[in-house]
Amino acid sequence: MSVSRDSQRIVIAGASSLLGAELKSLLEESRFASWDFFLVDEEIAAGTLTEAAGEPTVIQPVEEGTFSRAKLVFFTGSAAFTGRNLAAARRSGALVIDLSGAAFSVPDARAYFAIESPTQSAGKNKTLYAVASAPGLAAAKFLDTLGKLTLSHIAMIFFRPVSEAGRAGIEELESQTTQLLSFQSAGQPVFDTQVAFNLLDRYGAASRENLPAVRARIRREIAALPNNRVQPSVQILHAPVFYGFTFVAIAGFTSNPSQPEVVELFRKAGFTIDSDASSPLGNLTASGDSALHLTLPDKDPAQPDSWWFWGATDNIRLPAATAVKLAEKLFE
Repeated sequence: MSVSRDSQRIVIAGASSLLGAELKSLLEESRFASWDFFLVDEEIAAGTLTEAAGEPTVIQPVEEGTFSRAKLVFFTGSAAFTGRNLAAARRSGALVIDLSGAAFSVPDARAYFAIESPTQSAGKNKTLYAVASAPGLAAAKFLDTLGKLTLSHIAMIFFRPVSEAGRAGIEELESQTTQLLSFQSAGQPVFDTQVAFNLLDRYGAASRENLPAVRARIRREIAALPNNRVQPSVQILHAPVFYGFTFVAIAGFTSNPSQPEVVELFRKAGFTIDSDASSPLGNLTASGDSALHLTLPDKDPAQPDSWWFWGATDNIRLPAATAVKLAEKLFE
């Protein structure tokens, strides 16, 4: 379809990914619904039939001129794919929002965490923005909220769902579960190990999925937080679930806040507090929701200055919704 140079074109690079599909869906419900969507991805995904704005469309490969008429470019694929195409997107003059993690290594990129503070204004003079992953966004908002108290230390453990490895990861957990319940050997092409019914701190040696690398990305994202005085200890583990990051955190304070005081801080910060004892908080609670969910915090009886937190968020919806929110701020 021919598009004039001054048209309102959005390029979603990495459109076949779960994150790309979610982003497109949210954009179609936003102020950008009337814009022209151009969907591109790796060669292997090119030719995939999908839809945009209710019309059938085919995902295209990235070619010379792909970004030339774009006003807004989102990267939602792998960091490697972004790395190969970021320079071309920036040369086009488009505003670029990266969700792959690659832009956190670019010196002039602006990190965006959707936290309400003067240092997290959209900064409309920038042309490249880096939106953190779901764990990075959760950690950012968590630290920003606890920073209103006298925080002394914090450690966070994130539990990674297989959907972070895309549709292939989902299919592998599904097939392994079926095979193991049928007493058959389980296939392992994505993770190179058994991920069904199993908690892990790393995948098999031949897997392209790398939990230490994911942890390193979360640490890079947290390091980009403005005015953050307490660096958390971070660990990431595989969880045998399809969707949703869950996390456990322990935070220590030099003061002695009460539970109502801590809960009220998180409510004001926009967290959803799940306090219904008959309905435990899990990864499914946050499914399809861009909010961060927390249970009521518990004081550690062995360490009275420390509190335990349990939380969950949708690993696909949260970064996609954050990117749309940023785009809307930039085009106000």
